[in-house]
Formats: sequence, C-alpha cells, structure tokens
Amino acid sequence: MNVSTSLSDSVISSVIDARWQAFPGAHGGHVAAVALGAVRDGFASGAQPVRSMTTHFLSPADVGPLHVSASAPSVGRSAATCVFAGRQGTADGSPVLVGSVVLGPARPGPAYDGERAPAVPSPGDCQPITLPADIASFSRQLEIRAAGQERLPTGEERAEFLFWVRFTDGRPLDAGAVVTLTDVLPPGLYACGHASRPMPTAELTVHFTDVLDDRAPEGWALVRNRTAQAGGGWAVDDSAVWSADGRLLGLGRQARVVLNQAQVSKRVGHES
Repeated sequence: MNVSTSLSDSVISSVIDARWQAFPGAHGGHVAAVALGAVRDGFASGAQPVRSMTTHFLSPADVGPLHVSASAPSVGRSAATCVFAGRQGTADGSPVLVGSVVLGPARPGPAYDGERAPAVPSPGDCQPITLPADIASFSRQLEIRAAGQERLPTGEERAEFLFWVRFTDGRPLDAGAVVTLTDVLPPGLYACGHASRPMPTAELTVHFTDVLDDRAPEGWALVRNRTAQAGGGWAVDDSAVWSADGRLLGLGRQARVVLNQAQVSKRVGHES
C-alpha cells in the first residue's frame, strides 16, 4: 500500500473554515474532516479508500490553521493504520484532537446491508429546517429539510432526528463530507426536550462503505441521528448517512458530554 511508515516528522497545514463555527469552537465534524483530508492526501497520497476514522476531541478547535502530523504504525496488504494529531498555534503545540484512520483497498467478498434507508418523502416534499444560529452558525452552509416532519420536533419520546441535508457549495458526498454529516444534526436527546443542555462531542468514530470507493455521490443525503443510551452525564449517539438513492455511505457513533449551563460558563471561561 502507498503509505509511508515514517511520518512523525511530517506536518501538513490545513485550514478550519471560519464558516463552520459552532459553540464553543469550530464544528467538530468539519474539524475531523479537515484532519482526514490532511492524512489521506498528505500522508497516504489519496491512493486508498478510507474505511474508518476515529477522532478524540481534546479541546475546542478555533478557525484558522490546523497542523496535522501523522505516523503509520501498521501497513499491510489488507489495510494501513495512520495515527494523527492536530495542533493549533504552532506545529509543536498541544494537540486539539488526536485519532486514527484505517485505509484499505477493495477486494471480493459478500455484500450485506443491515441499515436500509427509511422510506421518507423526497426533499422537495419536506419542510425546510433552520438550526439556531447562535449555537450552530455552521448550518448556513447546509440546506436542511425534516424528512416527513413539518418542524423541528421537541418533546418526542424517541430521541431521534431524520433530515435531508445538502451542502450549499455543492460538494460531493465523499469521505470528508460523510464525516461532517455524521455530526451536523442535533443530539438525539434534543428531540426529547433536552435542548437547553449543550452536548459537545468527546469522541467520534465513522465507518465508510464501499459506495465511496469509486465516484462519490452528489446532492442530497438522508441523515439520521439518534441517542442509543444516556446516563451519568454522558450520551451515545448513532448516525447513518445515505445517498439520495438510498445507498448507505457511512455509519457514525459518538460519545457526548452532557453539560448544564453552569458547566458551560465554567468551560468557556477556562478556555478563554
């Protein structure tokens, strides 16, 4: 595989787009996608499909430069694992995120789809949704429609959101876009009336399907996010991303910290 095993001295400088601002810091899915682009293009030469990515968010990232360093502790015929760290300020500063990426070529094997796209109206038949700009200004980069729902639901018994989402810049639904989409919907608990509690992501893992091996789909994506479990001030959210024609593109799982307003004030004051 075309992946170097000695990358510890290499640094790729990328940019976190100011349009992807969240609260606090930049949108986590976008930051992870920026890191993925650096790892894949700068270190793995973009030659192999991405199979999975795990990102640990150590502190909120700011817009501006992100310096990504990487190493490849394992390179084999079947797969290569790249471990990365993203830093801001200086290339040798404290990391704001760390993680790993698994890359590997396609090969013959059985096919199975246990996550079929739910039957929903087409985007043209669904009502537009606007996320709160004060905490999700990044949503201006997206067109969002509630799949079969007339408004953003609250007070529901099921901790789940199902939206049609499209990037306003028309970007294809490649691996970086899928990483971003797994993190664009509100936490599932918000559908149960807990929207007053910020729930930042501590860790995000995304698995990609072979649909992305060739040409990435374009246009609308159907995105579902639901809370699988919550308790003790933590929540586990599962997400799925499908193309407009119903093909599964990726599955995500993330660990969220469930904060209250007092914790948010202390957190922001400490970081400023």
